[in-house]
Amino acid sequence: MKLRARLIAVAAVAVVVAVLGASAASYIAARSSLLNSVDATLHASAFATLDHGGPVHQGIVPGLNFEYVNPKGAVLSGGGIPVTATMRAAARGALSPYFSSVTLSGQGFREYVVSAGTVRVVTESGEFVTLTPAALVVVLPLSGVDHQLSQLREILILVALGGVVLALLLAWLVGRTALVPVNELTEAIEQVAATSDVTLRLEPGGNDELGRLRASFNNLLAALDLSLASQRQLVLDAGHELRTPLTSLRTNIEVVRRLDELTPHDREVLIDDLLTQMNELTSLVGDLSELARGDQPNLAPTHFSLDQLVEDVVAVARTHARASNIDFVIDATPCYVFAPRDRIERAVGNLVDNARKWSEVGGVVEISCHDGVVLVRDHGPGVNDEDLPHIFDRFYRAPSARSLPGSGLGLAIVAQAAKAAGGTVAVTNAPDGGALFRLALPVSDEDASEKSE
Repeated sequence: MKLRARLIAVAAVAVVVAVLGASAASYIAARSSLLNSVDATLHASAFATLDHGGPVHQGIVPGLNFEYVNPKGAVLSGGGIPVTATMRAAARGALSPYFSSVTLSGQGFREYVVSAGTVRVVTESGEFVTLTPAALVVVLPLSGVDHQLSQLREILILVALGGVVLALLLAWLVGRTALVPVNELTEAIEQVAATSDVTLRLEPGGNDELGRLRASFNNLLAALDLSLASQRQLVLDAGHELRTPLTSLRTNIEVVRRLDELTPHDREVLIDDLLTQMNELTSLVGDLSELARGDQPNLAPTHFSLDQLVEDVVAVARTHARASNIDFVIDATPCYVFAPRDRIERAVGNLVDNARKWSEVGGVVEISCHDGVVLVRDHGPGVNDEDLPHIFDRFYRAPSARSLPGSGLGLAIVAQAAKAAGGTVAVTNAPDGGALFRLALPVSDEDASEKSE
């Protein structure tokens, strides 16, 4: 069943139930009111009869009838009303006065029975005789009540039928109105699916649920548009960065055709250039693959010792820095984090490698690791103020760095890895010179990390 049909059905059922419930309540209330009116008449007639010794209201109230019944069930006065055990009990004074509905000769009556105590009735000779205890029974036909209730039932049936028709009409209108925003959203989604146009936006709605749905859809399209724009920019930037090493590589490969004309020294230089360019391409492809992961946690996070990871990264960096005689000074205390270890290892490695790159021959790189925070400081020229806001952008290279090897992706990878792990990264200039990078990661419990190992 379609959503519109379900909405119409639910709304119609709700209105129908309400109409039927109101009709039933009205009928019950009217019947109770009419019976109470009859009961009041019976009660007044009964006590007037007891006070005057005879049926005062008989003849005045149409259909009113009475009789006196003794404890043995004999009718002492009046008549025409079948005697029951409850009447005999009332005559003995063993039963409180009561009202009941009875059927006599196929017609409905309302009956009131009350103990009359010791009564006097007129004998056939016209004398008053004191009798034994008796019960007074007063009855009144319900023909008038039944007639009024019959008319009320007809009216309520017509009202209920009209309510059902009105409920269906209103339910159809409500369903149609309520689904207009949903239909617009469906059409927009179908249009995006057919055209891949993520620049489409819906008109902002109100503060209700449908308005929030519109806003969420617009936010989704905006995020998708931004993601596609980032992908396009990444491809463009990657193509631009790949063009330079590929051009150099192509030039050197063309020189290989004249390898026999080169001196042994020129051959060595050519081979070194080829290897350097191949390494640059390999590094660039690896960096692009790392950036292509985005913020998706496709590597399972684990508990690990951050200080041990820093020591392992520095051990590798020392082998690369031997030719420059750069010294790495570590100040670390045990701390544990919960993050993708490989990505954090690469991020720390990029920070250390960046510090090594900007250090002078024989310089010092200071690294500290405490409470989930890794500080990497070099003693180079530092970062220019105009470069600070862009230092973690993809492919951004400061003018002073363009002569150095690298793709401009290392620090962007650091920022991406920090964000994916729920941490942060920042850079400042040290007061006495050099750049200071700060990588902060959420600290985990040492016991939890030991259990995970």
